[in-house]
Amino acid sequence: GGGTVKVTARCDQTLLSVKIAPEAVNPSDVAFLEELVLTAANQALAAAKETANKEMGSVTQGMSIPGLI
Repeated sequence: GGGTVKVTARCDQTLLSVKIAPEAVNPSDVAFLEELVLTAANQALAAAKETANKEMGSVTQGMSIPGLI
């Protein structure tokens, strides 16, 4: 894509929004658009998971909780 499809995800792994640029829509190549959406969604979910892990790390830093790690 090149940013023609953008997906925003929350840290709880739910999708917040999907934005599709008009130039990404080609009625004769729906499979390409589907691939762009799938890739953007997976990237957004991965970024949300990374953010959640960083946030959790900063909250639990220095804590010694038996069985947590």
